[in-house]
Amino acid sequence: MAKIDDLRIGKNFKLGDNAAGEKPFSTGDKARDKEQTEQMAERIAELQNVLYAERRRKLLVILQGMDTSGKDGTVKGVFGRIDPLGIRSYAFKAPSDVEKEHDYLWRVHQQVPGQGELVIFNRSHYEDVLVTRVHGWIDDKEWRRRYAQIRDFERMLAETGTTILKFFLHISKDEQKERLQARIDNPEKHWKFDAKDIEERKHWDDYQRAYEDAIRETDADHAPWYVVPADSKTHRNLAIATVVQAAMEGMQLAYPPPKTELAKLKID
Repeated sequence: MAKIDDLRIGKNFKLGDNAAGEKPFSTGDKARDKEQTEQMAERIAELQNVLYAERRRKLLVILQGMDTSGKDGTVKGVFGRIDPLGIRSYAFKAPSDVEKEHDYLWRVHQQVPGQGELVIFNRSHYEDVLVTRVHGWIDDKEWRRRYAQIRDFERMLAETGTTILKFFLHISKDEQKERLQARIDNPEKHWKFDAKDIEERKHWDDYQRAYEDAIRETDADHAPWYVVPADSKTHRNLAIATVVQAAMEGMQLAYPPPKTELAKLKID
């Protein structure tokens, strides 16, 4: 059975389409995989209740990937059982005019988790390096500078009580083709289709290289990247749920101590 560290990168890390179809966390039984994910999702929800009650620590989950890689599906499948009071999901779009007047991390800092919160970034500050680099809006010197700034930013978050988990949802080009076509073929999914996705697909190889650099440049023990094979939606959720549950168990969360003054209180 795969270990969580198997999703971490090595020295010669490369993204390859073949790896996107692997299922290292699968039991070989799709129904059993779904059952395990559901059980872990329930446990994650329980742990989040404790995190919210404890109000001492914070959890930031970052989801990155090519279009159709399953970011929305991950939010629903892994985190959908959490009490809404303790969780926020924020999807970063193209910056507004107001946001453009500030540094690129300004809008990001406003969305990081507060005490007791679990926040999911559906896309993130990495977009401000990936997209801008692929389209030539920033040069090599600037994207390297931005990764240095992101390393400092994430270290600051970790040093002030935020546990950071970063997931790259790795799908193959063929799988993306099938998912985009499925959106076109199903009228009920037309709302999810954006013609810009086809234009971005033309830059597939450039994005793969940009992601390789992003992951290599910013992987750290306090802000680890996990490269999750995601051609299988079932496996994607199983792998991410495994990592998140283990991280939350490792936080050794505990409810606040009981209030002694309530021991003899009776409600009339």
